[in-house]
Amino acid sequence: MKFKFALTLAALALAGQVGAQTKWDLPAAYPASNFHSENLVQFANDVDKATGGKLKITVHPNASLFKAPEIKRAVQGGQAQIGEILLVNFQNEWQIFGADGIPFLADSYDSAMKLWRAQKPMVDKKLGEQGMMVLYAVAWPPQGIYTKKPINSASDMKGLKWRAYSPATARIAELVGAQPVTVQAAELSQAMATGVVDSYMSSGSTGWDTKTYEHIKNWYDTQAWLPKNAVIVNRAAFNALDKPTQEALLKAGADAERRGWEMSRKTNTEVLEKLKANGMTIHAPSTQLKADMKKVGDTMLKEWLDKAGPEGQQLVDAYRKM
Repeated sequence: MKFKFALTLAALALAGQVGAQTKWDLPAAYPASNFHSENLVQFANDVDKATGGKLKITVHPNASLFKAPEIKRAVQGGQAQIGEILLVNFQNEWQIFGADGIPFLADSYDSAMKLWRAQKPMVDKKLGEQGMMVLYAVAWPPQGIYTKKPINSASDMKGLKWRAYSPATARIAELVGAQPVTVQAAELSQAMATGVVDSYMSSGSTGWDTKTYEHIKNWYDTQAWLPKNAVIVNRAAFNALDKPTQEALLKAGADAERRGWEMSRKTNTEVLEKLKANGMTIHAPSTQLKADMKKVGDTMLKEWLDKAGPEGQQLVDAYRKM
């Protein structure tokens, strides 16, 4: 009888443990092999380990659960408890989201980190108003120009079918006379294969992920900006966690941010070598192209400040004082 009673207690205890497990879905827009996605999986594993399996986070890469522009709304509405977004995708909603897409405002890893330190309190406040919180952010490698034909100046970019994935990349196309075509990362390979686009501006990492070298053979290392992916959390879902689980999640997020920036630097070096090995020519931009793109950046910063108002000026001033 005592043995049966002990078994019953053990079964009840086990049921309690199983019942206490919380499952979260984490939609992401990039392939499983991308360093951001690999970092997300490591983050989810760290949370699992730190909470003893109490919080299980399933990563859904490559826009398999929600498309890139849908992820923020899904987290806000509770369809997903946590998600990874590209901040610049949401510039039309709030200009501060687009600060790291302004060409040449922050054009190195160190300056990109300073910009994030200036940007984060503002992003925290905005997401808080929307029932969310930012857990961490990681920069993409510096952005360059992919083109089928060689270019020496901005005038050589006229008429190019230019992949745009954010308001800023669409505006660059307009300023250089290219034709902007909205294509998200998950559709980029097909868009190049079918001739929908013949040029775009992105990192070496995206070029490798999408096998751009099969369609485009030139990349100009302009180091124009380093956009960031941010991992955001539904605040109600976070508040529903017990204190130790919340602390484990925050610590895993801080670790993922540090690791992610290191991965980004390492990836930048590695993918450029891989692109070269697969027939891509990596060009240093000509003096004229650099000057032309700097003018584009100056124009876009002025336009951005006009739209962002005092809030935008406050961000730029805070960043430049760092």
